[in-house]
Amino acid sequence: MQLTDAQRLDWLRLIRTEGIGPRSFRTLINRFGGAGAALDALPDLTRRQGRRIEPPSREQAEDEVAALHRLGGRLLATGEADYPRLLQLTDAAPPLIALRGDSRILNRPAVALVGSRSASTAGLAFTERLARGLGEAGLAVVSGLARGIDARAHKASLQTGTVAVMAGGQDRIYPASHAALVDAILGEGGAVLAEMPMGWEARGRDFPRRNRIISGLSYGTIVVEAARRSGSLITARYALEQNREVFAVPGSPLDPRAEGTNDLIRQGATLVAELSHVLDVIGPIIEGGPDPDIAPARARADLAEQADFWDEIDLDGRAILLDGSTGSDLHADSPSFEPDEPTDERQKIIALLGPSPVDTDELARSAGVGVRVVQTVLLELELDGRIERHGSGAVSLLSR
Repeated sequence: MQLTDAQRLDWLRLIRTEGIGPRSFRTLINRFGGAGAALDALPDLTRRQGRRIEPPSREQAEDEVAALHRLGGRLLATGEADYPRLLQLTDAAPPLIALRGDSRILNRPAVALVGSRSASTAGLAFTERLARGLGEAGLAVVSGLARGIDARAHKASLQTGTVAVMAGGQDRIYPASHAALVDAILGEGGAVLAEMPMGWEARGRDFPRRNRIISGLSYGTIVVEAARRSGSLITARYALEQNREVFAVPGSPLDPRAEGTNDLIRQGATLVAELSHVLDVIGPIIEGGPDPDIAPARARADLAEQADFWDEIDLDGRAILLDGSTGSDLHADSPSFEPDEPTDERQKIIALLGPSPVDTDELARSAGVGVRVVQTVLLELELDGRIERHGSGAVSLLSR
């Protein structure tokens, strides 16, 4: 299928209409035979339900398309050749998704690599090792452009291929400090995707929506570090819903950043201590090719308990809802969903330490400071009784 320009505008107007999400969009298309007919019927349909919903005007849709084109982007529709095949097989695939970059990477075999924004140096180093290895094995790396694990995954796979999925619009990079990273991804043949409209500032509840796309693009999701109520665990839940593989990197039981990953392993996720633990599972699946049988969501009691974060209008006498993590868990109404990165060098170094020993050179690289600065801070921490020194210059944080 290939939409005409007129059809693409109709699709855009319909999906940008209040109360229309991926599932109600599909219901309307199936019922009325096309987006144009659905747009004509929608005002009367919603009026009978006691609501009056007016779709955006054609001019507004044209303005959004033009703004995206000025950034060098375009809209991909489900059913079109460039639309990601694996994502299309998911239950709540975005009808339209904005792309910047090379569309060819979207249909390469891919693995998602996600984790904590406040990652440890050990977590960042292992993420880099995994991302490089996945790229060398011919896999694209998908992540969410966040600080910490996501950013390291993208940087380590720039030359082999990476896909960043944004929570806001294509012109609203979040965090803003990652604008240079986006440029690097695009410059190396990668891709940046966004479901939300141009000009849309990411809110708390937009991040779980983004996470279903990250997992949907991938044959499996690897979680490196995650606290118990982490957005990375939402990505893992979506991977399970989509019948994809879930992997978790174990961590020290003394480190809160490992609580979520250790729980995933206890619940049946594949433990990852080296690259082969991923490739041995993913390889045979990729050789089999995309399987339509992976499309239906699994019936999972723990997912059914989740509150709804995306309400869609009732078209069939029942609410059509996209399940996900609760807004309250994710501070959904807060514009500053992602915690600020420490600016003080001492606090930055402490945040990167954990119970697992790390090399001081790696610590300096992750903190973006000189080795002498790290050595000075470590000396202060040692005098305070907060760190333990190991062989070969490695250090770890003592639990207090």
